[in-house]
Amino acid sequence: MTTDEIRIPFDDRVVAVTGAGGGIGRACALRFARAGARLAVCDRRQEDLDEVTREIAAAGHDPIAHAIDVREPDAIDAFLAEIRDTWGLVDVLVNNAGGTFFASFSELSEKGEATLIAENFTQVTRLIRSVTALMPSGGAIVNVTSIEAHQAAPGFAIYGAMKAALAHLTRTLALELAPKAIRVNAVAPDAIPTAGETDVRAQMLTDSGSYDPAVVPPLGHMGSPDDAAAVVAFLASDLARFVTGTTIHVDGGNWAAGGWRRATDVTAPADPDE
Repeated sequence: MTTDEIRIPFDDRVVAVTGAGGGIGRACALRFARAGARLAVCDRRQEDLDEVTREIAAAGHDPIAHAIDVREPDAIDAFLAEIRDTWGLVDVLVNNAGGTFFASFSELSEKGEATLIAENFTQVTRLIRSVTALMPSGGAIVNVTSIEAHQAAPGFAIYGAMKAALAHLTRTLALELAPKAIRVNAVAPDAIPTAGETDVRAQMLTDSGSYDPAVVPPLGHMGSPDDAAAVVAFLASDLARFVTGTTIHVDGGNWAAGGWRRATDVTAPADPDE
C-alpha cells in the first residue's frame, strides 16, 4: 500500500497550503483535496499554481488560488480575505512556503540574509497571527521545517537558523494556543528530492563539490513528497488530536543516524596487511 492509498478524511474542512505549486506543498494540497477538504492554495509561480489548481478541481472542489509572494503582506491579506469571505474560517494551515540558496556565511550579503529571514520565518509568523483569528477550536497548524533546523548546515547558516527558529516557534505556540484547542506541530523532511532541492544541490556541487548524489538515508532509498504530505495530513487530522508541540522527522532515518549515511556503493575496507 502506498501513502496515497491511505485515506484520512477532511470532509469540507478548509485547508490553506502555502507553496502549493510543487514538491511537498503540491503533495499536501492534493492529499487534502482527495480527502474531501476545501483548499486555499498559493504559490509564487502562476504556471505551477494553475496545474495544481486543475488537479484539486478534478478531486471535487474548486480551490481558492493566489499567485503571490508570501513575503508581501498585502498579498497575504488579500489571500486570507478571500478565504474569510468565502468560507469564514480556516481549519488547517500548512506553512510550506520557503526557500534557500547555497552561500557561505562570510559571502552572504545583508540583502540575501534579509531575504532568507523573510521567506523562511517572518512570513510564517505573519500568516499564523492572521490565520489564528479565523481558526476555530480544534484547528491545526503544521509547519514544514527541515533537518537543517536540528543539525549544522554549512552553506545554509541563515536558512538553518530560521528553520530552527520555526521549530522553536512551533513548540511555544503549541502552548500559547492550547487553551484555544489549536494544535501546532512541525514536519522536518530530508532526502526527499524536489525541483527546488535539486536546483540547490546542483549549485552546491558547482560551488563546492560537497554534494554526493550516491549517499542515501539508512532506509536505503530516497523519499517522495507524498511521504511528507502523509505525515502533514496525520498531524492535521483528528488522529493526532492529542499531539501538539512536536516535530516529526520524515527523512528515512537521517536524523536518527546523526551524520551516518548509507552509500549506494559500499566497498569493503582495505586489508591493513596488504
